This record gives sequence, structure tokens and C-alpha cells, in this order.
Amino acid sequence: MSVKRQWTSKIGISILSAALLLTAACARGPVEVQTISQAGINPDLHAMAIREVRVLQSKGQRVWCVPFARNASGVQIRGNANTWWAKANGLYERGTKPAVGAVMAFKGTRRNPMGHVAVVSEVVSPREIKVDHANWKRNKISLAMTVKDVSPRNDWSDVRLESQAGSFGSVYPINGFIYPNTKKGPSNEMAQAPVFAFSATPTQSN
Repeated sequence: MSVKRQWTSKIGISILSAALLLTAACARGPVEVQTISQAGINPDLHAMAIREVRVLQSKGQRVWCVPFARNASGVQIRGNANTWWAKANGLYERGTKPAVGAVMAFKGTRRNPMGHVAVVSEVVSPREIKVDHANWKRNKISLAMTVKDVSPRNDWSDVRLESQAGSFGSVYPINGFIYPNTKKGPSNEMAQAPVFAFSATPTQSN
């Protein structure tokens, strides 16, 4: 084989290899972590929810997770956090995949009987997110706190939170995620309207 023919053959093989790699990449498609909702967080609601917490703190009043999550997400559900998952049924889409703007609903346990709710602020990876929430640390709001999925089936049924920098605490059971896009019931306008309903009584969270 001449040098010219050998060089042409190598070029042809290189082009063919590149074409095959490109085809394989297209067949796989992009990796999509946030598959449920692309709506994200409404910045106006989020800012207003934070301001309302600051007002309560300045007055020495209690800060609860439920009002903050409701105001920041637009998910119009009332009552203790451990009731949100059931109450969302038929009103909001629910699922096991995290999405920015969704409310992560914690189950009630012996240690945490009233449950907890937090708003997803970032999806870092299929098993790691960041959340904004209130009263995880008493009377405070925590922004961009890292949460890791530690469930055996990778379904976000059990999580650990980075309550302290670099330190993840106990395992907490999760019902799932409530997505702010309504299925039926409240209109979109109602879902976006912040409602500030706070209680100074420690036994209530709505």
C-alpha cells in the first residue's frame, strides 16, 4: 500500500470513529436531573417569605416551617407539616423526584411528630439537593442547606441534612415532593399569592 493510500485510509477510519461516537452520544441524550418541574422558585415570593421571617424575629415571635414553605413555594396548604402530603393529594402533583421549587414533605416520627417541610432551592445531583426552610434550627431560617438521599432504593424516602457545616445528622423519612403546579383546586393566581398566617402558639404550625 502506498503512503498516500495508507494516509487516506487512516483519515477515513478517524472520521468514521468520530461519527459513531457522535451517534452514540445523541442516542443517549442529555442527563436530566430535574425532570418534574422547570418552574423554579418565584423570587418575589421567596424574598417576601424571608422578609416576613425577619419581621417575626424582630418582634420575638416564633418562626415555623409551614408558613415559610407555603409563602416561599406558593403551595397553599395549611396545617401541621405531617399533614401536607395527604392534603396535597388531588390538589398538587406529587412524586419522589426533587425539583426546584417543590416542597419536600417529611413524615411525622416519634422524634419529630409534626413532621417538617422544606423548599428545594437547587438540584445538585440525582442524590443531592439544597433546600431553604425555617425552624430546623429553632426560630431561624436555613438557606441552601444540603440534603442527601440515603435511601436504599435511591428514591428519596430517607435523607440526611447538613445541619452543621460538613456534618450530616440523623436519617429522616420523607413522604416525597409536592410540586407547586396545581393539578386541580387552587387557581394558578391563588397558588402564587403569599399568605402570611403565623401562630405564636408552639403547638401549632399553621
